[in-house]
Amino acid sequence: MFTKILVTFFVIIAAMLFLRKKPSDSRGKRPSNTTANVGKQIILRYVIFGLIAVSLFASTGYWYWNWQDGNQVVRVTIVSPLEDKSDVYHVRKKDISNNQITTVEGINIRLSNQERVIIAAAK
Repeated sequence: MFTKILVTFFVIIAAMLFLRKKPSDSRGKRPSNTTANVGKQIILRYVIFGLIAVSLFASTGYWYWNWQDGNQVVRVTIVSPLEDKSDVYHVRKKDISNNQITTVEGINIRLSNQERVIIAAAK
């Protein structure tokens, strides 16, 4: 996850440096900066920085929502058809996988294919 953030940061920095570079004419002449051109450049710069800010806020919001949802504690009931009994555990959502759960207390529970798992909101 940290690597993705670093790569994104470096791509943004590279894009900013690329956009700062002034375009040069192939004949060595510099294009004249009229008021309209300067205005367009300023508006383009504000739009680009606005899009970067919106994408950063959106990704931060999504990361926070994912973190908050993953740390939500749910009640997991494991029903064993062989012994006709059920056990109830409190588990964080992020600690539930296909064949194993880890309780809030740190107990790792491996699940078999015959067991039925019921996930409900914790009370």
